[in-house]
Amino acid sequence: MDVRPVGPEALLVDLDGLAAVDAVGAALRDALTRGELPGVVDVVPAARTVLVTAPGAREALPAVRALLERIDTTAPRGDRDAGSVELPVHYDGEDLELVARDAGCSVDEVVELHTGATLTVAFGGFAPGFAYLAGLPEALQQPRLDTPRPRIPSGSVGVAGEFGGVYPRTSPGGWRLLGRLADDAPTLFDPDRDPPALLVPGTTVRFRDAGST
Repeated sequence: MDVRPVGPEALLVDLDGLAAVDAVGAALRDALTRGELPGVVDVVPAARTVLVTAPGAREALPAVRALLERIDTTAPRGDRDAGSVELPVHYDGEDLELVARDAGCSVDEVVELHTGATLTVAFGGFAPGFAYLAGLPEALQQPRLDTPRPRIPSGSVGVAGEFGGVYPRTSPGGWRLLGRLADDAPTLFDPDRDPPALLVPGTTVRFRDAGST
């Protein structure tokens, strides 16, 4: 693991995958809660890094490095359960046939693969309420579109690389779209809710076929 200052108020830990991010992020959050990281304000995981924000980043560096030396990044963690969410989906996405073709299967089989998977929120990003979902079946792990769309409707369900996701608001995007959330799906982001994001790290997510409309 490599940790280095990035600007005057943050440290960046470079890692080699989601399992290591999970272990390091959890250990840093636990240490922060116990008051063992003076000066540290927040811990923000991503796909291959963990950002540690601290007004005096260089002063916090020795304590963070000492903690990292004690972390076993290969040990599985079973204590990050943040509940479960089921999301109903109308599978009528613009890229459904493209995903099926590249997966070498039928559209119905794509739906079966997606609804049969148990995904976990690895981290958030891109937009408020957007969650990167890990655990996609290998056949659905496909590249982003060569040319992003200028407008992806809110509630669109897609895949990109090793992650699944749902657009919480209308925005540009290059994910391959499988469908869209049904009208009775829970709200992904509500600033008046605590926490505002429905899908927080550790949340288990299942998709349900809501049929056609």
